[in-house]
Amino acid sequence: MTSLWLRDHRPEPASSPRPGEQYDHVVVGAGLTGLVTALLLARAGGSTAVLEARHPGAVATGNTTGKLSLLQGTRASAIAARHGRETLRAYVDANREGQSWLLRYCQDHGLHVDRESAVTIATERGDTGAVDAEFRACRAAGLPVRKATPTELPFRTADAVELPEQAQLDPILLLTTLISDLREHGGELYSGTRVRDVRPKATLGGRGPLRVCLDDDATLEAGSVVLATGTPLLDRGGFFGRLHARRSYSVAFELSEPVPRSMYLRAGDPTVSLRYAWRDRQRVLLVGGFGHDVGRAGSEQAHVDSLVDWATTHFPSAVPRERWSAQDYDSIDRLPYVGPLLPGDDRVLVATGFAKWGLTNGTAAALAMAGRLLGGHQPWARPLRTWRPSELTSLPSAASLNAAVSYRMASGWTRLAMSKLRRNEATPCPVRPVCTHLGGVLEWNDTESSWDCPLHGSRFAADGRVLEGPATRPLHPKPLHPKRPPDAVPHSARPE
Repeated sequence: MTSLWLRDHRPEPASSPRPGEQYDHVVVGAGLTGLVTALLLARAGGSTAVLEARHPGAVATGNTTGKLSLLQGTRASAIAARHGRETLRAYVDANREGQSWLLRYCQDHGLHVDRESAVTIATERGDTGAVDAEFRACRAAGLPVRKATPTELPFRTADAVELPEQAQLDPILLLTTLISDLREHGGELYSGTRVRDVRPKATLGGRGPLRVCLDDDATLEAGSVVLATGTPLLDRGGFFGRLHARRSYSVAFELSEPVPRSMYLRAGDPTVSLRYAWRDRQRVLLVGGFGHDVGRAGSEQAHVDSLVDWATTHFPSAVPRERWSAQDYDSIDRLPYVGPLLPGDDRVLVATGFAKWGLTNGTAAALAMAGRLLGGHQPWARPLRTWRPSELTSLPSAASLNAAVSYRMASGWTRLAMSKLRRNEATPCPVRPVCTHLGGVLEWNDTESSWDCPLHGSRFAADGRVLEGPATRPLHPKPLHPKRPPDAVPHSARPE
């Protein structure tokens, strides 16, 4: 599954830094957050290297819907209900800052951006309350939203709230420009270089540089490390237990009927996202959503099929083109985490929990982290800090999340012990379907041919390579039952 943005893109060739190299800053992850952070640090004169395990845009940024909006479905009302208006205003200010920075950057570098309205819609009467709550929350946060009655959609809406003059773009064109800009400012990018660990280097008399441990046992030294990897690859800080990992899907459709101009997002379940994109000088319709918890879908293909069925029902001329998926993380209290991995130590910073709004949140996080390392300060960043009092009020959410993880751990191993592993003859590569992070029993993803962990969202290719963390090591190549002929990858860990 390759996104519309990555279809014709040639990835960066694999490269490795020289072992023992020293940098002022090392940024792990070459998505939007990592590259903007690295660019800001390089502009300030610090020696900066970006380390990417796969290729730039391989994960969230290259598979986003590319919406750059301050109206984010029903997110404002969810934050207001949990934290109050003051924190909501800080969140909106952070996203406004991120949006403004990106729009200026695109204008300065000649990158095309479509300015369209963002609209949250209710298609069922039961969802009108959510839309009305979003309208009131956005107004309280200072956003000039208005009630709307969309006329360009081929279906009725029960309620809608609109925010004019938002934006949409091609995220891979943006990443390509950021990479070029980074290199012009002396920064370095290494693709195909996986980071396994970050630890302090033993020094006399205090805190010295950090040792960055790579996949091939090589090490680098850095004054600071920024983890911009979706979910932090280090277990210190316990972020894997404070995040909720979800996958969602997107399909690009060719239409012979008019393509809607505004960016739409449906309140209610399933979430449905609409926008147009340019390909071959023609508008195509992007339909996204139909998400689920990672590794807990039963059948991922069923979610893709439901998306296509929804689109072709409402847009009868729709012909599917590219299909792809993305993984996003939501925090237990609905706010992103931006700041130190551990309290009191600014040498290792993390940014995560963007909940599908990484273009604005990720850029804001980059501004906050670079500012922190360079001695700056943004008032809106305080409520987003990684260690905040609101975590205490979110303990019931954390307990519920981790109870589900414990259940999945226990039931997975029980199922594995009691069952024979099914075969998938189309994929002749045996691996042990046990996550190398914390030992969760993996589920076979039947639309992406991957092993997905229902505990914390790690994903592995059919041959065991790591696709997404927090795992950093590949699956064990030995079959679970050595006496069984190693002629097939187990299809799933479910009983026959």
